[in-house]
Amino acid sequence: MSSIQARKEIAKGMVVFLAGPTAVGKSEAAVALARKINAEIVSCDSMQVYRGMDILTSKPNRALRKKIRHHLIDIATPQQEYNVSRYYGEAGGKIAEILSRGRVPLVVGGTGLYMSILADGIFQVKSEDKALRSELSRQAGKKGSPFLHNRLKQVDPQAASRIHPNDAKRIIRALEVFMSTGKQISRLQKERSGLGEKYDLRIFCLERERGELYRRIGQRVDKMFKEGLVPEVKRLLRLRLSRTSRWAIGIKEVKGYLDGLYDLEEAKQLVKRNSCLYAKRQLTWFRKDRRIRWIKVKGKETPASIANRIWKELY
Repeated sequence: MSSIQARKEIAKGMVVFLAGPTAVGKSEAAVALARKINAEIVSCDSMQVYRGMDILTSKPNRALRKKIRHHLIDIATPQQEYNVSRYYGEAGGKIAEILSRGRVPLVVGGTGLYMSILADGIFQVKSEDKALRSELSRQAGKKGSPFLHNRLKQVDPQAASRIHPNDAKRIIRALEVFMSTGKQISRLQKERSGLGEKYDLRIFCLERERGELYRRIGQRVDKMFKEGLVPEVKRLLRLRLSRTSRWAIGIKEVKGYLDGLYDLEEAKQLVKRNSCLYAKRQLTWFRKDRRIRWIKVKGKETPASIANRIWKELY
């Protein structure tokens, strides 16, 4: 099949995902792949949505964004909440637009939850009951989350089997849904409808040797500090950051330095350590998805080479 024919076939209804842990090399590989398959990139990063957090979130640089059109970057202020529900609606809309132009949506990022809700859907339930949630949180604090987990076993055993007894947040959410609606959260989740119901999804995930990945994370963090991470965080701390934006790795660590709790080198080491821990969590999430095709990146392999390997996997 020729390159032109292949692009036409893809554009009929294929959505390509390119996931992977932080610093693995997604941004450059995505641009190279997008050029091969006539794609536009839809960001799948819960922090790159925020304006003014450029260094902190390692956004694709201007040169890359000029080569290929990117969506869902810089669409919210750091003072605004941005959640999976909003992302699901906005990303779904962008994907439909891209397909309508005869181009390929290439969803790129490392936020596993966002990728999951896009592919599989999100259930909308008007079940928020602050008083009930507060009472369940009080019980969890007093009697422990395993106590609530046992209650969940009685009303929704399937949900309980998937939630760890110490995961108080998810246990409380599942109980809140059941007690507010009379419906099991496990059943509601099965009724979700995501992109997988409408399009041909191809999901790829980049990985590297663990030591190599951690070395790249260290290099990235050093570069972030050289480029002005401290002034950027200092500026952000003057704002009333939302509950979601304040969790960006680097804010808490740099704040400790600014508050005089430790020196700059310690701040760097904390950002490196927490970024490595985050990468580990990302990989754990992605490994649960059996649809993913893993692309093992070799040493100094170029973005063009990675893109070419994914291209071959598409056919």
